[in-house]
Amino acid sequence: MKIKISNGGEKMSFIVAIDGPAGSGKGTVAKLIGERLNLTNIDTGAMFRCIALQMQRENVKLEDEEKIKEILDKSNIELKTNKGILKVYLNGEDVSTAIRTEEVSNFVSPVSTIKIVREKLLMLQRKIAETQDVVMEGRDIGTAVFPNANVKIFLVASIEERAKRRMKQLQEKEAQQREELMRAHSELYTLQQQHRALLTAHQMSGGNEADRLKAKEQLTRIIAQVTRAMEALKQ
Repeated sequence: MKIKISNGGEKMSFIVAIDGPAGSGKGTVAKLIGERLNLTNIDTGAMFRCIALQMQRENVKLEDEEKIKEILDKSNIELKTNKGILKVYLNGEDVSTAIRTEEVSNFVSPVSTIKIVREKLLMLQRKIAETQDVVMEGRDIGTAVFPNANVKIFLVASIEERAKRRMKQLQEKEAQQREELMRAHSELYTLQQQHRALLTAHQMSGGNEADRLKAKEQLTRIIAQVTRAMEALKQ
């Protein structure tokens, strides 16, 4: 597998890891931090989605490890950021929209639990961070992928807020709204116990929690924290 990151900036080495459950706003915060502090925003979720998409296209089963390995070996993923807009390419094709469909969204979770997929993408994520100043968001980023990141943030949104965000996403897609909205609301409430377990693990790893703040206040605090860490390295 090959992965290429392009943002037109200089290559450095500083890592901001943003973790948290689905619907906590990781992607939005990572994007804004990248824009304001000139960090390369790496959407790790998009990388998993690319593999999930290719598996669907080739009708590869979750248990077919040999075929999955072939896909990992031949997949070329490119993440390009232009004026704050992320474009995702898989083997030269712009799949920015294709990887966000409900079909891929429903499939990516089990794909992300496959050991060889996690190991391969973890290795690539670490390789990216060797030469660039980055902000990465995703599950286990601050614990398993970058336990020694310069700044680690665990975003927490209330169950109600996560439900609202998920519902808004589905409304924008206009895809089976009523059924999907009810399912999303139910699913988000069942995540509460998992959410608590994740938070406990993150706190044990030395990360900082950003919980239940208004979006603007949350972002201001996080950017201030990252800025202090960057300035400390220059001294």
